[in-house]
Amino acid sequence: MNVDNAGGRRYPDRVRCAASPGALPPRRLIHRKREAITVPAIDELATPPADKPAARKRKPAAPSRAPRELSQEEIYERIYTAILEHRLHPGTKLAEERLAEIFNASRGRIREVLARLAHEQVVELVPQKGAYVARPSIEQALDVFEARRLIEPAVMRRLVETLSAEKLERLREHEALEAEARQREDKRAVIRLSGEFHSLAADLAGNSALARTMRELSVLTCLMIFLYDAPTATCCRADEHSQIVEAIAKRDAGRAERLMLEHLDHIQSSMKLESETGQVDLEEIFRT
Repeated sequence: MNVDNAGGRRYPDRVRCAASPGALPPRRLIHRKREAITVPAIDELATPPADKPAARKRKPAAPSRAPRELSQEEIYERIYTAILEHRLHPGTKLAEERLAEIFNASRGRIREVLARLAHEQVVELVPQKGAYVARPSIEQALDVFEARRLIEPAVMRRLVETLSAEKLERLREHEALEAEARQREDKRAVIRLSGEFHSLAADLAGNSALARTMRELSVLTCLMIFLYDAPTATCCRADEHSQIVEAIAKRDAGRAERLMLEHLDHIQSSMKLESETGQVDLEEIFRT
């Protein structure tokens, strides 16, 4: 405490004037006060009303989790489905680095997936250039249809022979999914489901080699449709799968085979698969 010599009054040390002995200069005093201040967060600066308790401090947000790395099979299915739905067009470049970023996977894993798709002829690997979605030629398209005409009647026979209630239910469920996709005019889903119907039939037939081959032929057919079909066409006509399922349900193998061959004829006839050879008749082209 300090004593005022004139009046004998006492006052605290903290209010003594700067001229008192031992007092710090004002600038130094202010400097010390600034050193003691810790800047609070913005939401802590507001003083709460007297009748309300102070708000609790927010807990720090939990750090966001890194996206899960997809497995090789998951990446394969994502790319395969995108091709089947025509979201990836024939000739599209599939850059390893970009796919690795998208799927949060190593480039080695992406390379393995692309090699698998290339083995199935869905992707083409070009030396020094990279991977591209396949562009089946007209000759390849004709080969695909020839193979399907040999394989799918056999699939029908075997499926009828081994038909069970569970297998028929799966065919019915797929048939319903196709109908729903057509009703809501979801063209991508229609294209994918149309191709998957043939793969499903081969899978239910119980022969893994047939199923694997049919899966490859189905996706190649969808690529061919994109390249050579009319813009408004889909993989398959609306009612033909339903007719095939009915023949299978009645265990009529002969009718199922016949309907399948007619179905393949309809798909091929909707495509422009004539080889453009020979001289072009310019006079015919420009004739008015």
